[in-house]
Amino acid sequence: MLLKKIVVIGPESTGKSTLCEELAAHYHTAWCPEYAREYLTEHGTNYNFDDLLTIARGQIALEEKYSMMYEGRRAKGKGQTSDISFINNQSLLFIDTDMYVLKVWCEFVFGKCHQWIIDQIVSRKYDLYLLCNTDLPWVSDELREYPDLESREKLFHIYKDIMINQNTAWVEISGNYDERLKVAIGAVEKVF
Repeated sequence: MLLKKIVVIGPESTGKSTLCEELAAHYHTAWCPEYAREYLTEHGTNYNFDDLLTIARGQIALEEKYSMMYEGRRAKGKGQTSDISFINNQSLLFIDTDMYVLKVWCEFVFGKCHQWIIDQIVSRKYDLYLLCNTDLPWVSDELREYPDLESREKLFHIYKDIMINQNTAWVEISGNYDERLKVAIGAVEKVF
C-alpha cells in the first residue's frame, strides 16, 4: 500500500480546509490540518519572520504525524479497515497547506523566505496539488489578513505561477463548494 499525498493550497478563505475535510469524508480517510491556525490561535496574530519558520516546522511535524499514522496501520496489517480508503491499493492523505504556502507567506509579508522552507520544498514530494481559486465569498475570521479581492487575486496568481513551474500534477479548483468537491474528486480519480 502506498500513501498518496494530495495538498490543497491557495490564498486564505478559498475553502481549503473545507475541501480537505469533504475529500477525507468522501474517501473515508484523514486529513492533515493547517498548523498555522493552531499556532496563531495560541500565540496571537502579531507574528514575525521567525514565527513563520516555527509554523513551517510545525506543519512538517504535523504532516509527518499523519503519514506515520498510515505507516503504522500498514505495518500492523490494518490497512484494509473501514477508516482508510484505497484507490488501486493506495491510501490517501489530504493536506491543508505545504511549504509553498509558507514560502508565499514569507515573501508576501516580509519580502524574503527562510532557507529551511526552500530546502523542504526541494526535498518533499507530493502526488497532486489542488489549487483553490478566489471565487468563493470572503469569510472573515480573527486569523485572516487579506479581505480585499485585489490581494487575494494577486496571491492566487503567485500560487498558480508556482504550480505551472513545478512538476507535480495539479488542478485548479473553482466554483461553489459542491462544484469544487466534484472537480477535486475527479482530479483524484484521474491521477490515482
